[in-house]
Amino acid sequence: MATAPAAPVHDVLVVGGAGVDTVVRVDALEVPPGDSVSVPPAYDYVGHTGNGVALGCHALGLAVKFVDFLGDDVQGRMVLERYAGLGLDFEHVVSPHGTPRGINLVDPGGRRFSFYDGRHPADLRLPREFYLPHLERAAHVHLSIVNHNRDVYEDLEGLEATSSTDLHDWDGEDPHHLHYALRSDLVFMSAATVRDRVGEVLRGILDRGRARLAVATDGAEGCHVLVRGGEGPRHFPAVRPERPVVDTNGAGDAFVSGFLYAYLGGAPVEECVLAGSVAGAFTCGSAGTHSDFVDRDGMERLVAAARP
Repeated sequence: MATAPAAPVHDVLVVGGAGVDTVVRVDALEVPPGDSVSVPPAYDYVGHTGNGVALGCHALGLAVKFVDFLGDDVQGRMVLERYAGLGLDFEHVVSPHGTPRGINLVDPGGRRFSFYDGRHPADLRLPREFYLPHLERAAHVHLSIVNHNRDVYEDLEGLEATSSTDLHDWDGEDPHHLHYALRSDLVFMSAATVRDRVGEVLRGILDRGRARLAVATDGAEGCHVLVRGGEGPRHFPAVRPERPVVDTNGAGDAFVSGFLYAYLGGAPVEECVLAGSVAGAFTCGSAGTHSDFVDRDGMERLVAAARP
């Protein structure tokens, strides 16, 4: 008699996307005259996209596993200390190239521009023997667009786990992002670059790939969602933040975590979008990347308050 497959241990496995961000507060997102300018104190935060999704899901009570490369350096130890303090289940492979970093400029309105330190070489890959045991124990797998996890899709093909990715400010054409877009079940992205081509880009993702739905977040304008079989994208308004907006770093990652929380719980698309919007709006009320996430009680309260 065949043995039934073991029940998943991880609600969400996040593959890739850990690092440290330095947040610099500036008067405007532009280069000032001269060759130097005084700014408020700059601070380092554990951040990057996989970190945001993992910690957001963890705060909502999901069983999360996070795996990635990490350098044996000051930044890597900072990441490990943060995760240990929060009780996040994280494992890593030491990278000789160090821990990725980002420099994020944030203006008084909370808008930001990020310089990402893509230090890992193009041919670097997470070892299959490292990630495969975790992959086989996950109900859902979120792949950050870090490149060193791109081969994971090959192993996902034969598993029951669903998958997702976040393409960030994809232009709709870059082949690096396209690899993730066409092989994920849920696709998230920002509308920042495509703007009036949102519908065209979302339709292309569904027509050319395996996605069940694709979401383009648009900051204060809300988001656009296209579901397979739908005639066109549906627009959802943004949720009004409960707290003043001080920093939008990580809002998109928080949106993904809230959306996944509702989606994996079997909620309809409308409720998934609402949960994602609530999570994204909440994180804008704290300084730094991924420094504060809504928990399950807060989610229930804020969702109830945001419903029409």
